[in-house]
Amino acid sequence: MTLKDLGWNPFFEAAFAPYKAKGLVPARLIRETPINFGAFLKGGEEIDVVVSGRVWHEAACDADLPAVGDWVALELGNENQDHVIRATLPRQSCFARKMPGNSSQAQIIGANVDIVAVVTDAGPDFNVRRMERYFTLISRCGAKAVVLVNKADLFTKEENREAADQIAALWDQAEVHITSAVNGEGLKVLKKYLKRGVTMCVVGSSGVGKSTLVNQLYGDEWQWTGEVNETTGKGRHTTTSRELVPLDGGGMLIDNPGMREIQMWTDETILRESFADVSAIAADCKYSDCSHRKDAGCAIRSAVENGELDPARHESFLNLENEIAALKKRAEKRQMAVERWAKRSHRVKARNLADRIQLERDERGEI
Repeated sequence: MTLKDLGWNPFFEAAFAPYKAKGLVPARLIRETPINFGAFLKGGEEIDVVVSGRVWHEAACDADLPAVGDWVALELGNENQDHVIRATLPRQSCFARKMPGNSSQAQIIGANVDIVAVVTDAGPDFNVRRMERYFTLISRCGAKAVVLVNKADLFTKEENREAADQIAALWDQAEVHITSAVNGEGLKVLKKYLKRGVTMCVVGSSGVGKSTLVNQLYGDEWQWTGEVNETTGKGRHTTTSRELVPLDGGGMLIDNPGMREIQMWTDETILRESFADVSAIAADCKYSDCSHRKDAGCAIRSAVENGELDPARHESFLNLENEIAALKKRAEKRQMAVERWAKRSHRVKARNLADRIQLERDERGEI
């Protein structure tokens, strides 16, 4: 397995040049544990690596720390010394969501991802609003969007086609396929994306068949799965850790734990691009600061009332704006807290320095 097989390209080669001169070696992170990472070296050797203290301290937030899919500069150890990450190379792309809960930080789903494959179904998991959120995040990442309407064997052709058409209508850049992991349908279509050096991130809610798809693509029981419960449609086991899996036929998969909560980690520009149709209507609002709810002269509300805009899409647009506004507010509060901590730390250091200087003077008998 060469570095190119792992996704190495001229972009990373150029970024790595300063570290190569220092005798470090490149590696790609494939697995994260509570205490270290798994990484691939040139030749396909897998090793365990740890993060250096400097990398930890220089990270402004958790999203700046190494993540699965990252290329890193390693100082190789030996049987008595750890292999240490001395630097993380710049990312070409980064698929992330807002960390669950009240945090304002991003949670990295996969670094240096070329394709994001979203797995859903035409039944209980089908949710157009969630798919809009996925597309917004994929747009920000810059990766190609592929959607698998999976478990086709459990629903009628009409149900599968209707779900696929609704998803395709959300974003013309997304490629939507109807698949059945059980019957193997559509896997040839999926494989066409997985060329040498291409990284695909597989995401979706628990129980939609992600692990079964990975098993079939990998050609082995990489992730154990059990029988599907007829009532819930879920398997007895789902992926519990994030891992990059190289495929014998070329390409790599990042399999992820099931995600139902897809909160925004983006900005207003990306939001507007994802809702270009709504933004175009908003340009005709009477007031530039229109909230698009009960304001007089709201063009969006008129479009909804006239049947020109889907009410659900309008509501999704408003919800996304609210999430981004709340995210900015939390980020501002966090920044204020960081600044207060920095000022306090500076005062403490200055006081300690003054005390130390005075102590040295006293020891020398100076006044």
